[in-house]
Amino acid sequence: MITLALSKGRIFDDTLPLLHAAGIEVLDNPETSRKLILDTNQPDMRVVLVRASDVPTYVENGGADLGITGKDTLIEHGGQGMYQPLDLQIAKCRISVAVRADFDYKRAVTQGSRLRVATKYVAIAREFFAAQGVHVDLIKLYGSMELAPLTGLADAIVDLVSTGNTLKANHLVEVERIMDISSRLVVNQASLKLKQAPIRALIDSFAKAVAARANT
Repeated sequence: MITLALSKGRIFDDTLPLLHAAGIEVLDNPETSRKLILDTNQPDMRVVLVRASDVPTYVENGGADLGITGKDTLIEHGGQGMYQPLDLQIAKCRISVAVRADFDYKRAVTQGSRLRVATKYVAIAREFFAAQGVHVDLIKLYGSMELAPLTGLADAIVDLVSTGNTLKANHLVEVERIMDISSRLVVNQASLKLKQAPIRALIDSFAKAVAARANT
């Protein structure tokens, strides 16, 4: 049995065409089913639904043979104990610094002010601001990041940005683009040795699908 760990939402939806290209169809709809283990049309392949931040943990520790997760999650996790064969070029977005529209971020940085920054991407934020020589106090939050500057909890946030519409709706502006993000295929190293043939076949199928999409 090959187990693939996915999270609900955009990554799951963007993975379905890749699975289809490999001849794999998920038989249950995660939006209507209460199942956390989803069958496929292949008797030796199943999908497990886990929290996005837990995908690397499941793969690293053998709860899943493979997983698909964002580059941001891998950086925060550390990525130890996993083979990372493919950038799938799905669920694209970026990690950026954003502030209230009336906050002069450039002036604060130029003057050497110490900034309070709210984020769940602590490792990414710490490395970015250290490289910039900006002094920050990091505040770890898990959701509703946009509230932090609006309530005075923080001067800035570091968060995922896709269209930027959520920032605009909350009167925030993007002031720094830290990195572009897409989702990666990760593989448990022991599984790659013990189930080499089927896993290699799946990796090759995904790679062909990604290449074909890039050429269209």
